[in-house]
Amino acid sequence: MATANQQHSDVRIGRTERRFVLILAGSMLAAILLVSFFAPSAEDDDLTPSSYNSGSAGVKAAYLLLPQLGYTAERWTDTTQALADVDAPHTTLVLANPVVPPEDVSEVKSAIEEFLNRGGRVLATGVQGAYLIPGGATAEPEQINKGLCLTTPEGQGLMALAGQVSMEDPVRWQDDNVTTRVQQRCGSDAVAVEVHVGLGKAVWWSSPLPMTNRGLKEDASLKLLLASIGAPGQRVLFDESLHAGEASVWDQARGLPIRSLVVQSALVAVLLVLSFGRRNGPVRPLLQAVRSSPLEFAESMGHLYAKAGATKVAVDGANRRLLRYLNERCGLPLDLLRRSPQEIADATHTRLGGDWSAMAEHLSQAMEDRDKSLSSKTALALVKALDSDLESLKKRLEFKQT
Repeated sequence: MATANQQHSDVRIGRTERRFVLILAGSMLAAILLVSFFAPSAEDDDLTPSSYNSGSAGVKAAYLLLPQLGYTAERWTDTTQALADVDAPHTTLVLANPVVPPEDVSEVKSAIEEFLNRGGRVLATGVQGAYLIPGGATAEPEQINKGLCLTTPEGQGLMALAGQVSMEDPVRWQDDNVTTRVQQRCGSDAVAVEVHVGLGKAVWWSSPLPMTNRGLKEDASLKLLLASIGAPGQRVLFDESLHAGEASVWDQARGLPIRSLVVQSALVAVLLVLSFGRRNGPVRPLLQAVRSSPLEFAESMGHLYAKAGATKVAVDGANRRLLRYLNERCGLPLDLLRRSPQEIADATHTRLGGDWSAMAEHLSQAMEDRDKSLSSKTALALVKALDSDLESLKKRLEFKQT
């Protein structure tokens, strides 16, 4: 019989555990879906073409892609003057929309020219990028639309062979001399040119769009970037020293849904803790009172009295216990115990000494309420008072005997 009950209990527990796991899995899936649906879109307000920026305007994708194509990609955070110690013939410096303080322009320009004369390669973009190239200058575009355009290749150079490229046309290359070769145009505006300086070569784009995370998705943009930085094996330095501000750890996380990821991870962690803690906490069986124990008998009788509303029985029982003790242990005769409570208190005083007026009051109240229906609260207070009088009698008797 016990084995059958145990098997039935195990089956019931197994069903409960499976139901709990299903509810937990459903709650986790619902929480992830809700957070994913209502999570705000990631901010993409950083327009700096930096290798730290993972937003649409950054060039982090190019920085990570080039090593897979046989190049060595590094971030250059040192001063431009430190280029003097670089192996120029095997190095390409990328200046994506550089920002140079006016007082440092001549010094930076001189360092870049010396790098080019030694055989280095430079890819520069934007207005300031053009002015860092020896002989470089820009002008207002001749096209009415200065926004995005699809370029027209010019010539048979590698940059021209990249095909039509999506390029912004905010400015155009102004000087068109014998050392400059135009590779891409927006209408009549030169937007991608190649300039020979000493033993090196400088490449200028009107915009860094083809190398950005947004523009690099186009095949022609990637071809233009590879043609501009040189053959595989080159060391490509992404200059971060000429970008406004210093990159921090959080700059590398721009464009990622950090808040959404944190909330989802926290929800999953809470659900896992609840699931693991419930199954691995201390397991203790419920305490079962023995049927023959006094506690079980007292609880059963208490439930019966409470169900029947037998408050008078409880008060009468406490009253009789007190009177029985006065007779059997204190020596008061039975005929005296049938008299008034005050006479009982006086006799107790004569026999044991002390003040028993409180006991007389409690006995009087028990006699008056004998025929009344008492509330549970009133009956409990009176029973406690009579039991307290009984304890006082026991202590007083022990004191007299010693």
